[in-house]
Amino acid sequence: MTKKERYKFTIEYFLTHAPNAETELIYYGAYQLLVAVILSAQCTDKRINLTTPAIYEKYPDVYALNKADDGELFQLIKSISYPNNKTKHLIGMAKMVVEKFNGEIPMTVDELTQLPGVGRKTANVITSVIDAQPNIAVDTHVFRVSARIGLVSNSKTPLETEKQLVKNTPEEFLARMHHWLILHGRYICVARKPKCDKCGLTSICRYYHKVVLKENLVERIKE
Repeated sequence: MTKKERYKFTIEYFLTHAPNAETELIYYGAYQLLVAVILSAQCTDKRINLTTPAIYEKYPDVYALNKADDGELFQLIKSISYPNNKTKHLIGMAKMVVEKFNGEIPMTVDELTQLPGVGRKTANVITSVIDAQPNIAVDTHVFRVSARIGLVSNSKTPLETEKQLVKNTPEEFLARMHHWLILHGRYICVARKPKCDKCGLTSICRYYHKVVLKENLVERIKE
């Protein structure tokens, strides 16, 4: 199977089974999404969605967050991972948006990555979700799943994975490909023991054919 055929099969499968895939973070507008994504590093979306309502209420925009007291903000996010760093990142982000970008969340990857707490992955999420730009964010799920399926080859870094996915995915599907792979990795192609019996991509999945089938054969031989 060629890489082009593998991409075609994968996209058609997801279009059929998850046509409207989107982020599980709850937000309204660029500011709220940026706050949520900064907080989501090394933390579940479920936990973030329990945490952010109080933040959005107390700090409804970057101007309010710009004036936030470190201690008060920390109390709102202390239940999530790395609350000290994320408190500094959120306030630092708001200050830069106010001072450098006139209170408007920038919409280019280069500008967004200047903000405290914002890396390339976060910038790609914001620009693709809010502005429909043809960017794709690579988190641990996307990195793992794209390699297992065989959408990328010999990738050792998220940036290499991003470049291969952007190169081979038709532009109109790039934003959804990000969500497709994340959700597939979160619920089906999990890290330790992928649920291949529930996956509709096994016929074209490199990992399934190279690893899972061999493991199953070994188990049958042992029996």
